[in-house]
Amino acid sequence: MASKKVTLPVVNQAGEVVVKAMTVAPEVFGVEVNEQVIFDAVQVYQSNQRQATAKTKTRAEVSGGGKKPWRQKGTGRARAGSTRSPLWRHGGVVFGPTGNQNYTLAQNKKEHALAVKSALTLKAQEKDIIVVDSFKLDGANTKAMVAILKAINAKAKSLIVVEDDADDLVLSARNIAGVTIVTTNNVCVYDLLNNGSVIFTKASIKKVEEDLK
Repeated sequence: MASKKVTLPVVNQAGEVVVKAMTVAPEVFGVEVNEQVIFDAVQVYQSNQRQATAKTKTRAEVSGGGKKPWRQKGTGRARAGSTRSPLWRHGGVVFGPTGNQNYTLAQNKKEHALAVKSALTLKAQEKDIIVVDSFKLDGANTKAMVAILKAINAKAKSLIVVEDDADDLVLSARNIAGVTIVTTNNVCVYDLLNNGSVIFTKASIKKVEEDLK
């Protein structure tokens, strides 16, 4: 069950409180936390990030081994047809990774939405959500963005959720170590949990609410 009321303070980019208690949707930021769907969402994200680059060579792919090492009978040794048999040193590998592995997992939409809501609720409970009324930058300015993050008391690892048209903000923040930037339609559970502070603008937090309601 969602709590009756959830509020968050709103600050300007100088870190000054402009709204003491902005009400946000309790069905997004005040749900009953479901740890299982959070775990599933993180597992799906990490699995889908995996690249099947591991590859071993079979006996057909290793070099050499074209000549029969000794005659079939009469030597007293076991029969051998190739020095590249998996039984031999420098031979091929049996049942090794082929480079075609598929690690893809899926989570249905309702579970994923609940996982995002649960993660946002945790961040709200831990007071790790920072809402900025708006970012006003004169073009791309990384130095100014660093000063803003310091002023609003953002943690060393921070996630900034922006609208699609926030080009100056993206250009200003993308080279800052420890800062991750995502658009409102790309907020994922892993990023929410993997960062200390989650920074929204008033516009972006309303858009996230609309998408998750």
